[in-house]
Amino acid sequence: MMMIFRLIGESFWFAADALRQNKLRTMLSLLGITIGIFTIISVFSAVDTLRNKLQESVDKLGSNTLFVQKWPWIFGDNYPWWKYVNRPQPSMKDFMALKDRLENIEGIAFEASSGGRIVKYRSNSVENVNLNAGSQDYNKTWNFDFQEGRYFTEGEGQSGSPVVILGADIAEGLFGGESAVGKQIKTMGRRLTVVGVFKKEGEDMLGVSQDKNILIPINLAKSLFDVENERYGPQITVRGKENVGQEEVESELRGVMRSIHRLKPGAEDDFSLNKATILSNQLDVMFKMVNIAGWVIGGFSILVGGFGIANIMFVSVKERTNIIGIQKSLGAKNYFILLQFMFEAIALCLLGGALGLFLVYMITLVFTYLVDVKIVLDLKNILTGITISALIGAISGFWPAYSASKLDPVEAIRS
Repeated sequence: MMMIFRLIGESFWFAADALRQNKLRTMLSLLGITIGIFTIISVFSAVDTLRNKLQESVDKLGSNTLFVQKWPWIFGDNYPWWKYVNRPQPSMKDFMALKDRLENIEGIAFEASSGGRIVKYRSNSVENVNLNAGSQDYNKTWNFDFQEGRYFTEGEGQSGSPVVILGADIAEGLFGGESAVGKQIKTMGRRLTVVGVFKKEGEDMLGVSQDKNILIPINLAKSLFDVENERYGPQITVRGKENVGQEEVESELRGVMRSIHRLKPGAEDDFSLNKATILSNQLDVMFKMVNIAGWVIGGFSILVGGFGIANIMFVSVKERTNIIGIQKSLGAKNYFILLQFMFEAIALCLLGGALGLFLVYMITLVFTYLVDVKIVLDLKNILTGITISALIGAISGFWPAYSASKLDPVEAIRS
């Protein structure tokens, strides 16, 4: 066993010495591998980053959250708009019936929104504000934190008190660094008292953020606009209990909604049950296609690099033919010669792969610190790059190494 390790070590040093003596040729040889690994791992890292961002958005919505709406989020190839256009909007009557009859839910809220509003405080104003209105369980169906203040009380929600919760960007625009709680703002001709400010969240892939929104109780919104009108996007948001699967919650919700709308068995739904996983599943299909594209583009570069490595290894065998003959005449076994050239080819590819990974890492630093976008370069992608490099080295170097190991020592010395 010790002899085998010693021979492997000698083979490694022979290979390292050959690479060191031909620096320019070594660098040119590994360029193809470097570009290929860089392309593949860059694509994988970009896809992982997008997938993580998407998962954060889904987590913010809640993995067990369903939205009862008129229109579906995803349409098929043949878009049957005529089926959806005559559907009824979710109503307060639907909401009250669902609230009384659903059992597997953590919370249920009726929501409506009015965009493009102006919010004023003294001489300060913020434009293009999205005004959201929600029933009392809004805080149970959406995930958010407060940087200041609180949520509506039960009494404020029931009576439709003129209270409001501001997004972080709205509070900053109106009050600067001052406290917002207790101050009165004006929007849609009404004075509203600020009771809370949402914690700053930032934008995500699904556009879910409270930063530029304000929230009022649904019973207050009824006095400002028709919350059941289609132009205000009425919807019913349902969040299932943590210990109940989404399929079970969805099945119960669909059954109760069909019962409320008195739909006959076999009749199509006149409502849509949307969920964040619909979007994430669609994007997963896209991510798979991007991954395949990365393999194809990077694969061509690696293929060219592999042929380059094989060509250089044949040249290397030719240059060292007499040395191989001397080694064999002194007792070197065939596998020693084979390992010597195999290590050289694998070392070349590993160097190229390491350089490609280093370039990807530098890209992640640029995006993280200059563009403020965190790119994921995880251990899985690093191991993938190293594995691909080693495999290409083994495949590219095998035939040149095998031909070297089969040389006749007398003929080799005479060459």
